[in-house]
Amino acid sequence: MSSTGKNPLAKAEAADKKRKVAIQIGVAAVLVALVAAIGVGIAMKQPDSGTEGTASSMAQLPASGGSITENGAVRIGNPDAPVKVRVVADLQCPACKKFEAANGSALAEAIADGTAVVDYEIISFLDRASTNQYSSRAANASFCVAKSDPGKYQNWLQLMFENQPAEGGAGLSDAELVDIATEAGYTDPAVAECIEGKPYNDYVEQVTQQTLQGEVQGTPAVFINGELNQSDAIFTENGLASVIADAAR
Repeated sequence: MSSTGKNPLAKAEAADKKRKVAIQIGVAAVLVALVAAIGVGIAMKQPDSGTEGTASSMAQLPASGGSITENGAVRIGNPDAPVKVRVVADLQCPACKKFEAANGSALAEAIADGTAVVDYEIISFLDRASTNQYSSRAANASFCVAKSDPGKYQNWLQLMFENQPAEGGAGLSDAELVDIATEAGYTDPAVAECIEGKPYNDYVEQVTQQTLQGEVQGTPAVFINGELNQSDAIFTENGLASVIADAAR
């Protein structure tokens, strides 16, 4: 995926780097002040004070780039496909796991035959359901793997739901998230570094807030050509196959 300014993840990465630089500058400023204080005590000479940086704001959503849409969704398939599917999910959500088990294959087949393009919008409102902010860390990992190779994304998503931790306890560790990515075919060390470094934390939070301010009230939320589908099809095995076929006519 391109790292130009039109890439939402590039903008998020830049914001994260600025935040880290700001922290480093802040630490340096404290050290400068400490050295200055020591200098006053020893030589009665006061040096110039350092300048403390300011942490950057959360990444703004820029124009669409590559497989990441301007709304922070991972787009899989031909954008010109006749059926547009939007899936909003939280990787800690048990109902989302049920949806993936029922319709993951149907979506993959619709993408493969050119009938549908699917936008996977992974949000993180279920951090309260784990003791280690699993929802946010898993959403960050979603961007990490999508940026590396969107072609393996659906396989990764399936594995993530198969390994979904129970609510109320510790979620998967960063090392376990790396292992799942590796199993899905993401062997580039940059993916592991991204999962462990969590550069998209602010971006994940912003996408989540934006999504929940719309018509999404819970997950999974499945939209077919812009319309929310609330039928039993989303939890029926391959139930979306006929829904997508009807929408394509």
